[in-house]
Amino acid sequence: MQKIVNVLAIASGLVSAAVVASGVFVYVNRDSIVDSIKSQAIEAVTGSLGGGLPIGAPDLSPTPGSASVPSAGLGIPSF
Repeated sequence: MQKIVNVLAIASGLVSAAVVASGVFVYVNRDSIVDSIKSQAIEAVTGSLGGGLPIGAPDLSPTPGSASVPSAGLGIPSF
């Protein structure tokens, strides 16, 4: 029975040491971790915006000779 308790105590010590070591690692490298996350977030945002936007938006300008029709909005009558 004593051997089982000793094995559990050693395993518990190893788990505690691993938790402390990972906490120290994150604390020491927190600046590089934050910079990495920021760059990944910026890349995700700019990557999704960069490819689909038309430059100058020529297809949105009205063509000559077409009448501009005011939109009805949300269906709320204007007084």
